[in-house]
Amino acid sequence: MAGSEERARADAGSAAALTLDRKAAWELLCEWTQSENLRKHALAVEAAMRHYARKFGEDETLWAVTGLLHDMDYERYPTPEDHPFRGVEHLRELGYPEVMLDAILGHADYSGVPRETLLAKTLYAVDELSGLVIAVALVRPSKKLADVDVPAVKKKFKEKSFAKGCNREDIVRGAQELEVDLEEHMAAVIAALQSISDELGL
Repeated sequence: MAGSEERARADAGSAAALTLDRKAAWELLCEWTQSENLRKHALAVEAAMRHYARKFGEDETLWAVTGLLHDMDYERYPTPEDHPFRGVEHLRELGYPEVMLDAILGHADYSGVPRETLLAKTLYAVDELSGLVIAVALVRPSKKLADVDVPAVKKKFKEKSFAKGCNREDIVRGAQELEVDLEEHMAAVIAALQSISDELGL
C-alpha cells in the first residue's frame, strides 16, 4: 500500500504543469454532460470524495475533481467499450495527473485497471453508494437528504427491487477494499451528500 501511495504522490507532483481547478473541471463536465441527473451524480461523488480526502488527510482538490469527472464521458459514450476510456483519453491530453486517470479507469471493474491507490479505492467505494443514497432520499415523503439515515439506507439496500441500477456487490466490495465498516461508510456518504443538499435539490 505504501508503495502505491508514494507513486500516487509522485504522479500528482509530476502533473504540476496542470493546476487542478474545480471551476475548470465543472465547466468541462458541463461541456460533456447535459443531463441534470448525471451532473448531480457527479456533484454527489465529488462531495463524498471531499469528505474522505479530509478524513484521510489527502489532497482535497485532487480527490474532488476526480469525483466530479469520473463519469464525464458517460452521456456521450455509455458503452463499456468507450466509458471511461474516452474521457480519460481527453483528460490525459489536457494534462490531468495519471493517479487521477488510474482511479477513473479503476472505478469500472471491466477496465482491467487495478485499484491500487487510496484515491482509486475511495472513488469505487463512494460511486454506487452515492447513487443509492440519492435514490433513498427521493422516496422519502419529504424528498430531503436531511431525512435519510443509515437504517433507511440499509433497509433499501436489502430490497433488491429498489434502485436496481445500484450494484450492491460493488458497494460491499468498495467498503471492503477501503477497509471501512459498511454502516460507517454509509454514514460518511450520507453526511457528505447532506452537506450539499441545496446543490442536489434534495
